[in-house]
Amino acid sequence: MDRTLTPHRNAAIATLALVMLAAAILFAMHRPPICPCGTVKLWHGVVQSPENSQQITDWYSPSHFIHGMLMFFAAWLLWDKWRLLGGRPARWALPIAVVVEAAWELLENSPIIINRYREVTISWGYSGDSIVNSVSDIGWMIVGFLFAARVPWQLSLALGIFLELLTAWIIRDNLTLNVLMLFWPLEAVRQWQAGG
Repeated sequence: MDRTLTPHRNAAIATLALVMLAAAILFAMHRPPICPCGTVKLWHGVVQSPENSQQITDWYSPSHFIHGMLMFFAAWLLWDKWRLLGGRPARWALPIAVVVEAAWELLENSPIIINRYREVTISWGYSGDSIVNSVSDIGWMIVGFLFAARVPWQLSLALGIFLELLTAWIIRDNLTLNVLMLFWPLEAVRQWQAGG
């Protein structure tokens, strides 16, 4: 548990403002506010469907929770350096993590990444995220960050491994495979993910 990296009031306000800014930019990018199907669901569990990455949560929400734990770990590694600067940046670790996660959401919804997912991953029909899904993804990252700030690192590690194994077993995809296939696609992995 390391409350040093827990955001203070101003950092919490900045976090909320950054999430709203990300939503506004996604709107300006002409991302759909909700699923084009016209419904908003708390959960959508079918990966190969038009509603994937369109609803509030889906099988990729655990990877965003893991993003948060990883962001906390990175902030924790930098904590000593921040402390030498008077400790002030440490309390801004969460808004900094939100900037990184929001930047990923914006990039993920750009034509270059959407097309990359279609070309090299099992997400053949991927069309990007709805705004509600992107904001939820950022929210899951925040929850993961705050979770990691309050529990022993061993619990964060065990939960991260469990979530990676669970999603690999259920949907044949997870954060590790997603990154691998995005940057270094392997045909054997793609065939396995496709059920071959």
